Amino acid sequence: MVFVTAEIGINHNGNIDIAKQLIDVAVNAGCDAVKFQKRTIEKVYSKEALDSPRESPWGKTTREQKMGLEFGEKEYDVIDEYCKNKEIEWYASSWDTESQEFLRKYNLKHNKVASAILTNIEVLEKIAEEKKETFISTGMSTLEEIRNAVNVFKKYNCPFELQHSNSSYPMKIEESNLKCIETLKREFDCKVGYSGHESLGYLICVTAVVLGATSIERHITLDRSMYGSDQSASLEPQGLERLVRDIRRIDTVLGDGVKKVWPSEIPVMKKLRNLD
Repeated sequence: MVFVTAEIGINHNGNIDIAKQLIDVAVNAGCDAVKFQKRTIEKVYSKEALDSPRESPWGKTTREQKMGLEFGEKEYDVIDEYCKNKEIEWYASSWDTESQEFLRKYNLKHNKVASAILTNIEVLEKIAEEKKETFISTGMSTLEEIRNAVNVFKKYNCPFELQHSNSSYPMKIEESNLKCIETLKREFDCKVGYSGHESLGYLICVTAVVLGATSIERHITLDRSMYGSDQSASLEPQGLERLVRDIRRIDTVLGDGVKKVWPSEIPVMKKLRNLD
């Protein structure tokens, strides 16, 4: 069965109540997990970048904007308890080693390598040493860069699944290139999923499953008009419900590939093949 993750990321806008509402959306849709992201802002971004001007609900600098969107231990304790009560898994992508160590407190089942971190060997090793099943997004990456990341996980004997992805927000339809799912399977002999950032509903995700994707990660939002760079590339609640519904139907539609005469066909066969 395809593993479906609702990517909350930073679409909670620093508000734990919005985060809870988004978790509810994922639960109601039948998702397997929700995902967040964890960053140590002062380590991930340079002082120059953080001091640059940026208007946001939290202030006039990039630092204030990034800090306003970042959850800490207090919020993640709430998320952990809330997800347990709602019986849905949660995990997060870490953008630095300190963040990965922070996430270890919660004994999560999965880890996630964001496309932005795929070439950061130090962080990859920190993740891989845990030997938890890890989803690795491959946006912005060459085959050689992906191979270097895969080698880290093989060195640590850590199970992983690649996810085909395009890191533009929102992604242009013509850049979907879903045939890369087969390319990644062939090149790395592993499971391959799809992490989507498109603005076009959920058609691309469903097509990815038809092409063999074993996991789907899709950004979600309460309202695409909300503040935030990821909101326009996200699915609203009704769209997520339809996505999960159609993904679950695909397993039934594809079947097992064994050619057979179905019991429902037998009366028709007796009738139509004895016309003479």
